[in-house]
Amino acid sequence: MSVKFQIDFRTKKDLKPETNTQHTEEVFFQGDNGQAVILIHGLTGTPQEMKFLTNFFHRKGYSVICPQLANHGQPLEILKDTQWPDFYQSARQAFMKIKDSHNLIFVSGLSMGALLALLLAEEFPERISGVSCLSPTLFYDGWNSPWYRCFLYPLYVVPWLRSFFYFKEDPPYGVKNEAVRRLVHKYYSQAQLNDIKEVGRYGYPYFPATLLYQLHILVKHLTEKLENIRVPVQIIQAKEDDMTSPRNAQFIYERVKSKTKEIVLLYDSYHVITADQERDKVAAAMERFFIQASNNTAFKHKNA
Repeated sequence: MSVKFQIDFRTKKDLKPETNTQHTEEVFFQGDNGQAVILIHGLTGTPQEMKFLTNFFHRKGYSVICPQLANHGQPLEILKDTQWPDFYQSARQAFMKIKDSHNLIFVSGLSMGALLALLLAEEFPERISGVSCLSPTLFYDGWNSPWYRCFLYPLYVVPWLRSFFYFKEDPPYGVKNEAVRRLVHKYYSQAQLNDIKEVGRYGYPYFPATLLYQLHILVKHLTEKLENIRVPVQIIQAKEDDMTSPRNAQFIYERVKSKTKEIVLLYDSYHVITADQERDKVAAAMERFFIQASNNTAFKHKNA
């Protein structure tokens, strides 16, 4: 899940890992239609947040692979020192596992995962048939972002500062669905900084400032690559996204050079659209887009 800014100052000695930890791992389901979907979770998130889409596309005959990003599921003292190329490498390795065994490959990601999906499309334009960006996160400018967010910049660009700061996530946790939100709140409201017992299910309650800095660098890197992207691109975002406004979707839409591109807006969800009120609409829109992209790919190969 994405971050709600609330500063919590701790030192490394407070980050003793617990012995009772719960780790998630890469999810893979083999399909039978010759097509594959790579689903990439968000920063400090978990493959669990992609579970609905994983099951949906597998039932449709797709092979589905959902990698666990580097060091996710590990104690924060490990995760916080991870750099964005490590996250991208996790997504890239998932692609490499399936690239020779499937006719068509689609890639999608939530929040930061959407940015990694775009980088895959830029690096492998001949093998990726389409990319679906879900709540892409380039700017934290949603309605629940605090007015003082612009003053937090020094906390993650100054090395010695970002090493000691963490942000605690507060309601609504990117979720409009009240039942899901209650489950998340039960864990997040009581979780301590080094508590990762339920990370595999709900993601991390705390967000290291070091990772906010890595996201900042990733956004700068991706922005320079967007005009190179020509594969079909879909962007799905909630109109009332509490973390990142539809400005994020528009930013990507205006810069990619894809002939086929679209923005799909949702009106009854917040940031984590893969697990929120309209997750069925998200899945249906993605499926429609993948079918359209596969038809375009078949036409291109026929006339090559």
